[in-house]
Amino acid sequence: MDAFDRLVQIMGRLRAPDGCPWDRDQTHATLREYLLEETCELLEAIDRADDEALCGELGDLLLQIVFHAQIAAEEGRFDIQAVCGKISDKLISRHPHVFGTCGPVKTASDVLPLWEAQKQTEPEHAARSSQLDGLPITLPTLARSYKLQRRAARLGFDWPDQASRLAKVVEEVAELVAAVEHGERADAEAEFGDLLFMVVNVGRGLGLPAEDALRRANAKFERRFRQMEQRAGGTAAFAALTAAQQDDLWNEAKASD
Repeated sequence: MDAFDRLVQIMGRLRAPDGCPWDRDQTHATLREYLLEETCELLEAIDRADDEALCGELGDLLLQIVFHAQIAAEEGRFDIQAVCGKISDKLISRHPHVFGTCGPVKTASDVLPLWEAQKQTEPEHAARSSQLDGLPITLPTLARSYKLQRRAARLGFDWPDQASRLAKVVEEVAELVAAVEHGERADAEAEFGDLLFMVVNVGRGLGLPAEDALRRANAKFERRFRQMEQRAGGTAAFAALTAAQQDDLWNEAKASD
C-alpha cells in the first residue's frame, strides 16, 4: 500500500497549482484516448507473455485510474478511496461462496449463477429493462457482438448446436454473394454485417471470443508479411514481384512459422 499511496501522492502533486501544466490541463474527456491506448498496450503485453512489459503496462493503466480519480476528487465528486471501496464492496457481494453468505462451490461453472444472481440485486442492474442493457457502445465491435449474443443466449435465444451455426454461416455467405452480384452497396454491407455477426456466433459456440481470435490472426499475418518483405529484399522489391512469386514467399513464411 505504501507504493500505491506514493502513486496517489505523485498524481496529486502533478495536478497541484505549481505542478505540471500538461497534467493540470487534462480532463476525463481528454484522457479517453490514453486509457484506450494503455489498455491495448496491456493486451499486447499479455499476448507476448512478456512479464517485464506486463508489469510496466499494468502501471500505465493504473496511472489512468488514479488520474481520473484525482480529477474527480478535485471537483468534489469522489476520490480514489471511494473507487477502491466500491470495487471491494462489489467483490464481496458477488462472492458469497467465499465471504460466507452461502455454501462453498467447487467449479467455475457453479460460480456463474451466483454471480448473475448477485448482480441482479444491485440497483444499477435492477433498473434495467432489457437483458442487453449496460453493454457500452464503445466496446470493440466484435467484442460487443460476442457479448450481445451471450446475453441473449442466457434467456434461451440461441442456436441449438454448432452445426446449425456453421450452416447459417454458409447461408450468409450465399446471401452476400447474391448481394454483391446484384450490385447494391447497401445490401452488400448489410449481408456482410450479417456474415460477420454469424462468424462471431460460431466462435462463441467454440468458446473463442472473436476479438481475441482476430487479434491473433492479425499478428500472424503481420509477422508473415514482414518475413515476405525481408525475403524479397525490401518493400519495393516485394512490390515488383509477380503474384505467383509473392505467393511462393507467403508459403515460405507460413512454413517457417
